[in-house]
Amino acid sequence: MTGQMYANAVSARRLAWARFRRHKLAMSSVALLALLSIFAAAAPLWELIFDIRADHVDLMSRFAAPTLGSWFGRDELGRDVFLRLAYGGQISLLVGTVSALVAAVFGTLIGLAAAYRGGWIDALLMRLTDSVISLPLLPLLIVLAALDLNKLGLPSALAETENISFYRIIFIVALLGWTTSARIVRGAALTIRERDFVLSAKAQGAGAWRIMLVHILPNLMSPIIVATTLSAGKIILLESVLSFLGLGIQPPIASWGNLLTNAQELIHTAPLLAFYPGIAIFLTVIAFNFLGDGLQDALDPKAFD
Repeated sequence: MTGQMYANAVSARRLAWARFRRHKLAMSSVALLALLSIFAAAAPLWELIFDIRADHVDLMSRFAAPTLGSWFGRDELGRDVFLRLAYGGQISLLVGTVSALVAAVFGTLIGLAAAYRGGWIDALLMRLTDSVISLPLLPLLIVLAALDLNKLGLPSALAETENISFYRIIFIVALLGWTTSARIVRGAALTIRERDFVLSAKAQGAGAWRIMLVHILPNLMSPIIVATTLSAGKIILLESVLSFLGLGIQPPIASWGNLLTNAQELIHTAPLLAFYPGIAIFLTVIAFNFLGDGLQDALDPKAFD
């Protein structure tokens, strides 16, 4: 019986992979996201190759045109745009993926508990979810991002660290971005909890946590993966908006959003400074969306060849 279940699982994975490969936009998105990730992760290598640091200021090279040693030219302070774009990609991609994963974990736990426990717990958790969904997302993000951390009681040594804006954005977005996963997980778990293998586990005396994590959760991975992939692109866009407004990732840390902020006043004199981070954000967000669509088609159990 175990061997048959394993064979069925392998067959299902092969079928899903075959469907995914036929989704040309999704496959192209995987390749694009891989290239962008490699480009960002290799930022220290680019510094070695070009023999210059991304934060090196050279006022004599302000707005210099692209050359063989500086592929995207220089910005208003003579810094290498290519290197800053690579380091900005590290931050933007990290914020998107980490925030999406944290939100997915939190939302999964909420949805799983609501579906399995039912009753007043389900009602309470779903009303909490509805309350968060009803909040205006962007204005609330702006307010939370603008709060003075020193006035919230955080030690000055922590509130004034260079990376605090990075951690704050992840926390804020994850705090408000779990509702989609919670609703998706709850809806799927309500059906799965009535399946024979779950009822059998209950009859054998399995505890609630074991049933939820071992028997129900593995069968929810498909919708969770799709929801997480789609939310990653939205979070990157939100981070870019907050950074563009000066409330997100703060200099000297570079992100695609604050690179756009720096370029907005120079749009007439040096339009390429806005074009590079703008096209990077556009390609990343649309790639995550196409990837999510491809995964949804591939992992849909109702899809047929």
